[in-house]
Amino acid sequence: MKLALIGFGQAGGKVVDEFLAFDARINGGFVESAIAINSATTDLKGLEHVPMENRVLIGQARVKGHGVGADNELGAEIANADSDEIQAAIDRIPVHEVDAFLVVAGMGGGTGSGGAPVLARQLKRIYTQPVYGLGLLPGTDEGSIYTLNAARSFRTFVDEVDNLLVFDNDAWRSAGESVGSGYDRINREIAERFGLLFAAGEVRQGDHVAESVVDSSEIINTLSSSGVSTIGYASETVETNEGLLSSLTSSDETFDEGAATNRLTSLVRKATLGRLTLPCDVASADRGLVVASGPPEHLNRKGVERGRQWLEDETGSMEIRGGDYPIPERDEVGAIVLLSGVTDVPRIDRLQQVAIETQETTADVQASADEEFASLMDTGGELDALF
Repeated sequence: MKLALIGFGQAGGKVVDEFLAFDARINGGFVESAIAINSATTDLKGLEHVPMENRVLIGQARVKGHGVGADNELGAEIANADSDEIQAAIDRIPVHEVDAFLVVAGMGGGTGSGGAPVLARQLKRIYTQPVYGLGLLPGTDEGSIYTLNAARSFRTFVDEVDNLLVFDNDAWRSAGESVGSGYDRINREIAERFGLLFAAGEVRQGDHVAESVVDSSEIINTLSSSGVSTIGYASETVETNEGLLSSLTSSDETFDEGAATNRLTSLVRKATLGRLTLPCDVASADRGLVVASGPPEHLNRKGVERGRQWLEDETGSMEIRGGDYPIPERDEVGAIVLLSGVTDVPRIDRLQQVAIETQETTADVQASADEEFASLMDTGGELDALF
């Protein structure tokens, strides 16, 4: 699947940078173009793989390259004000080669959480390709302002994209891990999981052809249920053609197809029931997609089909697709599980509750302020009468 990646804000730009690195490592070919948009100069300079000409600094008139200070309302205002400058960068994308846009943003900051929904709305108005979001939820230990930003912007982002893929940092931070190393590791996790999904089906000359091809239409159809989606991934190291398997083949021994089938079925279960990018009740998914990846000799149609049938039973959905993605140079067999349209998500429920409580608190504070002001004015009137 060919993507135009657009990273909005600090977190979004770093993840897009990691996507480019991962795409190069696996020779995936799923990144057609990549753009990073930010209101902070230092964040753009810190990127390693996004081309310099595709790094867009916005809001110079308002914040002069220093960022918006976690103010997502200001981030939205700047994105609206500088929409022409953003569009100029997007105009350089060969859109006829793109299957979809993917707007990546951290939901807790100011520039990304404010600007990403604005950009998504603009893209949907102009282009016919699907516009997906990849939203990164902040950890609950990052501070209340980031949780509040995520609560405010989450619903807006969901409404503006065709589907919002979510990664919850809260579920992935390790105890005792530094912030810097923690986010670097998390960004690599994001790039691998989502990258393997989008790379599936991008077959070029000389590549191994999958037994059951997963092309862009399979992914688009799975994500067409809109709403929120999550991804699971599980892998297992195997001997490749460069190792034990070549010696077995040369001595005319038969590769154990049954073991390969059982391995794939087991990996699909682990991917689904293990750590998802957004923890949820799997049964609440509207649609699903299973992709087996790894050395082609370890992938087979029966294993994929069994995994697909198991996921169909687990979700109760009749719209579960499946296929494989051969990667000859890889020494791991993996299973990617995409669950689309999930509705039973505790983390989102908590975010929505934060938004409700904030609105109620704001209303109470405003009412109290109005009462105090009215009382002050009454007192002022009484003093004027005395004099």
